[in-house]
Amino acid sequence: MSVLVVGLSHRTTPVPVLERVAVADADRDKVLDQLLTSPSVSEAVLLSTCNRVEVYALVETFHGGMNEVVEVLARQAGAEPAELFEHLYVHYSAAAVEHLFSVAGGLDSMVVGEAQILGQLRAAYNAADAAGVVGRTLHELVQQALRVGKRIHTDTGIDHAGASVVSEALTDAGRALDGLTGRKAVVVGAGSMGGLAAAHLRRAGIGEVVVANRTAANGERLATALTEEGVRARHTDLRALTDEIATADVLFACTGSVDTVVGAEHIGDRAPDRPLVVCDLGLPKDVDPAAALLDNVRVVDLETLQRRLSDAPTGQDTRRAAEIVAEEVRAYLAGQRSAGVTPTVTALRKRAAEVVDAELLRLDQRLPELDGAVRDELAKTVRRVVDKLLHTPTVRVKELAAAPGGAGYAEALRELFGLDPQAPSAVSTPHKTQPEGEKR
Repeated sequence: MSVLVVGLSHRTTPVPVLERVAVADADRDKVLDQLLTSPSVSEAVLLSTCNRVEVYALVETFHGGMNEVVEVLARQAGAEPAELFEHLYVHYSAAAVEHLFSVAGGLDSMVVGEAQILGQLRAAYNAADAAGVVGRTLHELVQQALRVGKRIHTDTGIDHAGASVVSEALTDAGRALDGLTGRKAVVVGAGSMGGLAAAHLRRAGIGEVVVANRTAANGERLATALTEEGVRARHTDLRALTDEIATADVLFACTGSVDTVVGAEHIGDRAPDRPLVVCDLGLPKDVDPAAALLDNVRVVDLETLQRRLSDAPTGQDTRRAAEIVAEEVRAYLAGQRSAGVTPTVTALRKRAAEVVDAELLRLDQRLPELDGAVRDELAKTVRRVVDKLLHTPTVRVKELAAAPGGAGYAEALRELFGLDPQAPSAVSTPHKTQPEGEKR
């Protein structure tokens, strides 16, 4: 069994294709269930963000697992698998680990170094865990990836500027409007991206923020938070969008909805000489594309950012982050190889203990009159001798197994000591572990 990554992202895929494959929160459990009913897949995590859709799966075979995952993604997109293949990237085993650590560190993001991916990865893991489709392998891998991501953000200045697709989009809006100070913004959606947009608008000196959200309590919560930070803010119903947009300078939308939330009719009823910048970061789009055809309306969306950021330069912090990823991948793989020989070592020690117990029983039968204290001392001595004889080879075999190409040492140990080939699996039955931070 090995880890497989099948994905599409801003690096390989046009936004319209990403929009088709994107998985809404409401559909996540259905897609995860489809993955787990695939014959080759035994664990799965689905990561769907505004610029990537990726499946991390534990699979029995590479080709079988890849084809099954692609079929599920194609079904989600309403497409044939062949339509996706030219946009897909696939990573397997060690390459899959490296890719996930790079993603967690923000190295594969549209805005290199953005920290939002850590929260998105954690949410993807939690959703898969709640659906019961995560086992020991992906639990340990994702938890390690989250730690790697935190280390990168702590040990480097890769996110020093706090950039994200949200801040980049609103920076474009500020340039187009000659600044955001004193302006009015309408934020559609009160989730994590809406909250991030509100924070950026506050720092940019926005004059007024109107939050429009389907769930009034969430919208009111975000508006209240802004008010407490000194920004004039309020919540409104989505049905009032036309009136609010008529006097707005910026419209920000990112809801996670599978349908258009803001239609061209919501935007068209405004003074034609009043500029409006629409920041649509929804995947699929939240704003009707026809809005871009309206007078004095400029649209900044994922395609706009994809074109602008595709050739962004990398610096010293990015190179250091890549070094950390390489270092962490080596350590993780060494740990996995070492763990792979542990069941065999356990089986060897169990066999040795059985031999000692059998010989002590034979001693009792041959010398029944042996003094109990002497018998106990003999037992301790024999066990001590066996432990010392096994200590060096078992420690050494773990060290050898941890090195690249060390996978054969467990098999050699089983052959040398005549261990039952099933013994390792018998003493290492996988069990589901709790996520980091939830252990009792």
